[in-house]
Amino acid sequence: MRGQFPVTYFHRSLVLGCSMLALSACGPDDIASPGAGNVDIDINNPAPSPTPTPTGPALVTPAGACPTIADPQGLSDEGTITGPTGTYRVCELPNLIRVSSTLPKVPGLLYSINGRVNVGCDGGFTAPTTAAPHTSTTVGCGSLTSDSNVTLTIAPGAVLYGATGQSWLVVNRGNKINADGTATQPIIFTSEDNVAGFNTDSSQGQWGGVVLLGRGRTTDCAVGSVASNTCERDTEGAADLARFGGTDDTYNAGTMRYVQIRYSGFVLGANSELQALTTGGIGSGTTLEYIQSHNSSDDGAEFFGGVVNLRNFVVTGADDDSLDVDTGSRADLQNVLLIQRPGQGDALMEIDSNGSEGDTPRTRLRVANFVGLQPQVSASNESSSRASLFFRGNADVTLVNGLVVTPNNECIRMNGSGTTPATLTARSVALTCSTDKYIGSGSYTPANVQTMFGSGSNNNDDNLASTLTMQFVNGANENGIVAFDASTLSSFFTVPSPNRIGAAWSGNTSWYTGWTCNSSTANFGTSSTSCSSLPTT
Repeated sequence: MRGQFPVTYFHRSLVLGCSMLALSACGPDDIASPGAGNVDIDINNPAPSPTPTPTGPALVTPAGACPTIADPQGLSDEGTITGPTGTYRVCELPNLIRVSSTLPKVPGLLYSINGRVNVGCDGGFTAPTTAAPHTSTTVGCGSLTSDSNVTLTIAPGAVLYGATGQSWLVVNRGNKINADGTATQPIIFTSEDNVAGFNTDSSQGQWGGVVLLGRGRTTDCAVGSVASNTCERDTEGAADLARFGGTDDTYNAGTMRYVQIRYSGFVLGANSELQALTTGGIGSGTTLEYIQSHNSSDDGAEFFGGVVNLRNFVVTGADDDSLDVDTGSRADLQNVLLIQRPGQGDALMEIDSNGSEGDTPRTRLRVANFVGLQPQVSASNESSSRASLFFRGNADVTLVNGLVVTPNNECIRMNGSGTTPATLTARSVALTCSTDKYIGSGSYTPANVQTMFGSGSNNNDDNLASTLTMQFVNGANENGIVAFDASTLSSFFTVPSPNRIGAAWSGNTSWYTGWTCNSSTANFGTSSTSCSSLPTT
């Protein structure tokens, strides 16, 4: 029951049809002659065939009840929901998690996100030193003390789904998430349609996504100013405040490891959609590893302000940019696969400052060991980014040990604007592009962009004949390019052995298997399950 109106869940089930066994003793021409009189006729029916033994996985049966959690509001038992993999108990999260709580993995149980779910309350721009009455306008937090220091722990293998399009999970400033899955038991955030079995490889935008907020520095202020070091922003599309920003670039928003986020990106407001993963002002204390974004209707992930360290990141089927970095975010990523659906999506990467060219910190992206695949140009790409990599507006980009394979599109577009326009540094990066490889706009010409990339120097090559195997695994030509020592950029980056460009090669293909999900966009091997279904274990 929500408010005054009961909510009915449709029990969607897979109906298995069985054909009747026909008797085979008498056909239409085998009836006894009418002149036979009172002769007894014995009909010997064959023994029935044995019932076939099911060969597929057993269907899930619902848990008996919802578990007890520490939050006094508890979980709401919303009955059951049925899909192709079985029937599940639905346990709905409260709209505000007030105390640290754990969501255990329970066979036959799913956690429902109905609307916006807040993890704790926002204590404001700086962490309060003493408890005080909460003055934030965050939903449901008016009577609670500032910085509730709530941690939401999600057990490996747990599945959470958005019950409505406007469902999303936000970890407010002063609180944490501990979503620490495993390679064999990833945590899955998905949509109700995915549970019910309605989704195909083109499904997207069915719920909001996951949002992590913190107190790192940002630009393009909604309140305060960069000059006074009081800059804060609001999460895109949020009708009620979901504010981030501060001065703590080491801020810890928690841990997300071995996580899938599927079919996200619902439009919350005009021109404002959430991504699978949105960060706002998180810091270097946050742990992000082994994360897959699948079929987001907006970006695969978007980082606003703060410091983001992300390792082992997979984006499949994003309908806008696979990776978007904005408003003074300083992001380091290693081991990255960005794979777009044919004819869908915009840029593989879009990096800028959202028009705040004079603000500091400058937006900075450094990516090592990556593969970006764009099979064909989409209509949105032609009218928007117009290239697979788009860098502009007060952004500094460093790409090392990477591959961009986009044979039907330009590879790099750079826009020159502001006193110090965007910059690009490339080391051991290979491109497979259309005939026109570079686009310049603003004060930049294609020749400027070509010079910045520097094919023929620093082991860069803008004319690679791709020999990728298994879609994104290095072939001979990729392995023949001398790799760069990424550890010279930052202590975050490690050097694989052997050091290669790209993200996968013989002996280095296990990092993305098992915890990811497969689709027609990308197949990560038999140990990964289908994105359009739920695991049954």
